[in-house]
Amino acid sequence: MNASFDAYVTAALFDAAGRAAFALGDGTVRFEAGEVVEAHDGAVLAAAVHPSGEGLLTGGDDGRLVWSRAPGVDSGAEQIAALPGRWIDAVAASPESRLIAFAAGRELHVRDAADPKFARTFVHEKSVADLAFDPKGRRLAAATYGGVALWYARIEGQKPSLLKWAGSHVALAVSPDGRFLVSAMQDNQLHGWRIADEKNMRMGGYPAKVKSLTFLARGNMLATSGANGVVIWPFAGSTGPMGKQAAEVGYDESALVVRVAAAPGLGWVAAGLDDGRVWACDLAGQKIIPLKAEKGSPITALAMTPDARRVAWGDEDGAAGVAEVAG
Repeated sequence: MNASFDAYVTAALFDAAGRAAFALGDGTVRFEAGEVVEAHDGAVLAAAVHPSGEGLLTGGDDGRLVWSRAPGVDSGAEQIAALPGRWIDAVAASPESRLIAFAAGRELHVRDAADPKFARTFVHEKSVADLAFDPKGRRLAAATYGGVALWYARIEGQKPSLLKWAGSHVALAVSPDGRFLVSAMQDNQLHGWRIADEKNMRMGGYPAKVKSLTFLARGNMLATSGANGVVIWPFAGSTGPMGKQAAEVGYDESALVVRVAAAPGLGWVAAGLDDGRVWACDLAGQKIIPLKAEKGSPITALAMTPDARRVAWGDEDGAAGVAEVAG
C-alpha cells in the first residue's frame, strides 16, 4: 500500500489484527483499506492503539480524546474525554489493564475502557511530554522537566515516585520486564533508571536529538534514533547498558535515523530516515532490507507488527505506506 494523505502523519500503528492505521494532522484517522474517520476538528497530536486492540485512540488540539474504528458495526469516532481549550498531546494505553492515559499541559488523566465512570487526574509541576505504562498496566510513567514521575494508575490521593535528572524529558520506553525505564531528553542524550533502586544510567554520544526509542528482543536490546544508523543498546543482565558499548546498525553518512520501530519479542528493527527512506533489519544477520528506497520528506511515523512481517510509515508531507518485510 502507498498513499498520499496531504497532511502530516502524526502516527502509524498496527491494531491487534495487524491492520495499519494512520493519524493525521488534518484530524482524520485513515485505515489501510481506505476507510476514513473524521476524528478531530484540528490536528491529531498523539495516538495509541485502543486497549481492546481495535482502532486508534487519538488526542487532538481540539481538546478531545477520541476512539476511531473503521466503518463497520461499531464504526466512526467515539469521544472518550474532552478538555475544552486544551491540547491533548500524549496518549498511552494498556491492553493488560485496559487503562487509557492522556496528558494535557501539567495534567495526566486516566480512564478505564471497561468502566466509563472511572477517572483519575494527576498534576505535575511542569508539562507532561510523554507517557508509558509498565508491562502490567498498573504503573504509569510521565516524562516532564526534571525527570520522570511514576504513578499507580488507579490510586487517588498519592504522591508519585520521582526519578530525577536535570533537563527536559520528552520520550519514554519501559522494558518488557518492567525493570528499566529510559527517557530521551531535549538535548542529544538518553537517561535511564533501574526502577527498583533508581540507579541512574547516562547514555550519550548522539549527534542529534533522540526522537524515537523502543525495546526489542524480549527487552535485551533498546533501539533508538538520533544517529546515522539505528543505535542498539544492550540491556541483558541486571545492570542494563552500564559498562557496555552501543552498536550502530545501517550507518549512512548521508542521512539520520529519525524514527525506529521493532518487534518486541524478536530481533527485528525498522528505521525511518530524514530523507524519506525506510528499511528493516534482522539484527542476527544485520542484513538491511530496503522498504522505501525513494527519497522524500522526513519520516514522522513508523510501526512494525509483532511478527516483524509488516512495516507502516508516514512522513511530514502526508506520504504513507505499508510494506511486507521479505527477509
